[in-house]
Amino acid sequence: MDTRSVILDRAVELLAASESGDVSTRAVCEAAGVGQPVLYRLFGDKDGLLAAVADRVWGEYLDSKRSAVPSDDPLMDLRDGWDNHTMFALSHPHAYRLVFASSSSSRPAAANEAMGLLQSILGRLAAQGRLRMDPADAARVVMAANSGIALALILRPEQYPDISLSVSVREATVRAILADTAVTEPDPAQAQRTAATTLIAGLQDSTVFTPGESVLLSEWLYRIQDT
Repeated sequence: MDTRSVILDRAVELLAASESGDVSTRAVCEAAGVGQPVLYRLFGDKDGLLAAVADRVWGEYLDSKRSAVPSDDPLMDLRDGWDNHTMFALSHPHAYRLVFASSSSSRPAAANEAMGLLQSILGRLAAQGRLRMDPADAARVVMAANSGIALALILRPEQYPDISLSVSVREATVRAILADTAVTEPDPAQAQRTAATTLIAGLQDSTVFTPGESVLLSEWLYRIQDT
């Protein structure tokens, strides 16, 4: 095993065992059997090390998402993804905080990949005509809500002792982004925006239009969507 992997393994172990959610570079170096100059040469600084640790832990979680076979119902996949996200946060609270509750200057890449995987599910919902907003906007709404309740469960267990609250927040978020549950009264403007969102999602794989026509049509549809 190379030196970088050894340092990461020891740092992951120390972070998981830490009560405070912090580890010192000195402790990591001692556990890995290397000098601090080696650590700084490989990771730049402590922030760089912790970003790499977060990506290592999150990588195992994201592996399951990368290999998951989508079901016929993207809404079910969305709900399952939310629940898995919450359970991962509770199982790896320190690594989770490194991604969603850290002021570190080094940003783990895991957050961007998680957002991309979420957006792909929401894109499938949009293609079915079930999403009331752009998939990228919906992804930001869902991720903010999911990470918010996960952090509340981790950081304020005395105020949020019941994990079932995550399900309540999940369903409130689903109602907010889905066209078929978001409103109870007909809204022509919203219907047009939903239709535009559906058509935009479908254009990505369409062979009906030339590239130039697709660009022009997308511009018109985005104008309706943003109205």
